[in-house]
Amino acid sequence: MAEASSTAAAERASGSSFYNAMRILPRAQRAAMFEIYSFCRQVDDIADASGPRDARREQLKRWRADIDALYAGSPSGAVQGLVVPVREFGLRREDFHAIIDGMEMDVVADIRAPDEATLDLYCDRVASAVGRLSVRVFGMEERSGLELAHHLGRALQLTNILRDLDEDAAVGRLYLPAQALRAAGICATDPLAVLASPAVGGVCLFPYTRGKLAAYR
Repeated sequence: MAEASSTAAAERASGSSFYNAMRILPRAQRAAMFEIYSFCRQVDDIADASGPRDARREQLKRWRADIDALYAGSPSGAVQGLVVPVREFGLRREDFHAIIDGMEMDVVADIRAPDEATLDLYCDRVASAVGRLSVRVFGMEERSGLELAHHLGRALQLTNILRDLDEDAAVGRLYLPAQALRAAGICATDPLAVLASPAVGGVCLFPYTRGKLAAYR
C-alpha cells in the first residue's frame, strides 16, 4: 500500500511547476515532498471543486480525521504515504490542519475583498504552513526555517493572487484586500466589477506598499 501511495504521490507531483526541483532532492526528501504535495493537491482540489459546499466541507473533515488518525498511529490509506515523512522529518500535525483550514476558507464562502487580517491568515494557512512542512524536510535550523516559511510563503501566495486575478474572478473570488481597494477609490467588491476598474492596477501594488515583499525585491 505504501508503494502504491508513493507512486500516486509522484504522479500528482509530476504536473507541478515544482516537480523538477523536487526530483533532484535526495531520495528520502524527494519522497517526503511528493507526499506533502500530493496531500496539498488533494485538499486544494476539494476547495476548487464546484460541488455543494456542505459536501466539500465534509470531505475536508474526513481529511482532518485522517491526519489525526495518522498521528494516533492508525493511518488510513489516504495518508499512508505520510507515515515515513512524519516520522523521519518531525512534520507537525498542526501544519497539516492549517492547510485544511485554509482550504475550508474557500469552501465556506467565496472570499471577496478580505480585510488584511483575513488575508494574512489565509496566506499563512495555504502557503506558509506548506513552507513549515517543507523546511523540516530540507533540514533547516528551526528558527530561520520558520521565518523563511513565514515570509516566502506569503510572498509566493500574494504572487499567485495577482497572477490568478482573472481565473479567481471567474469563479467569484477576489483576494485583493478591501483596504487597498478603498485606497484606490474602488467601492465594489464584485470580482468582475473590480477588475473592470481602471484603478485596479494600483491595487495590485498593495504587497509592496505594505512592505510585505520588501525583502524580496
